[in-house]
Amino acid sequence: MAKRSDSDNPRRFLDPKVIARISQLDLRARQVVEGFLSGMHKSPVYGQSVEFVQHREYMPGDDLRRIDWKVWQRSDKFVIKQYEAETNLRSYVVVDASESMLYGADKHRKAGTLYKYDYVATAAACLAYMTVKQQDSCGLITFDSDVREAIPPRSSVRHMDAVTKALHVSNPREKTDMVKIMRQVAESMPSRGLVLVFSDLLCDREGIFKGLEMLRHRRHDVMMFHILDDDELLFPFSGMTKFEGLEQLPDLLCDPRSLREGYLEELELYLTEVRRGCTRIGVDYTLLRTSDYMDAVLSKFLFQRMSTRAPARR
Repeated sequence: MAKRSDSDNPRRFLDPKVIARISQLDLRARQVVEGFLSGMHKSPVYGQSVEFVQHREYMPGDDLRRIDWKVWQRSDKFVIKQYEAETNLRSYVVVDASESMLYGADKHRKAGTLYKYDYVATAAACLAYMTVKQQDSCGLITFDSDVREAIPPRSSVRHMDAVTKALHVSNPREKTDMVKIMRQVAESMPSRGLVLVFSDLLCDREGIFKGLEMLRHRRHDVMMFHILDDDELLFPFSGMTKFEGLEQLPDLLCDPRSLREGYLEELELYLTEVRRGCTRIGVDYTLLRTSDYMDAVLSKFLFQRMSTRAPARR
């Protein structure tokens, strides 16, 4: 797993080992996307690029310059040439910077490993880097109860300096407001694109699904990376323990052994509901844990995306 290095260096989120493992894989949306820059993705909007697609019958009001006169000479029919515009993938990486993303920070720092926010910030930066390296554009939004940092999509590798700096200064704090944030993300993307959401989803489940539905309603391709710490998944505590409340929740002093069975049952119900809810909406869901080897997780995920990518629709 990637190790935490210089905590004051924003470029720490660009883990070279992760980038090396995923550099040969393409991050492509499964849906046809719209855009304006030249890139590797097909647009459903017919324009005037160099690639011919098909003819269609001439309709009153069509540009006469687009009539195929050779076809007219052969068949005495007026038809219009249609070309397919090459566009790039416009994407946003959306990273949860709420207070719960700080869980276990001190423990992980001492161990030289990544806590939740550092883990997803590293994953987000690596995917953003890969996206711009393949000449697509990627933007960033970090959030808690409001948008904290917003970087518009760009396709230059130098753009990564702004992305990593924004991730660096977005110190987790406050609560999560998923509906509000997803609405702002949707309003920031006037055309269809790709949205990568990184969050621990420790918020109202109804708000999670409502927020994701806003993005899907606008036909964005959405991926949800659900990050949890091993402690949150395994509940390994024993003896009297004081649990410090995050996101305005109170502290709790208790014997965790008496709570473990009920906690794990509720956790499984929660994870099942989130996973099924994402599937119902049409959102790709991936559960991440802070002990996972990041390069292996992202490589496997991107390979699956390439293997299952649906054919383009017009």
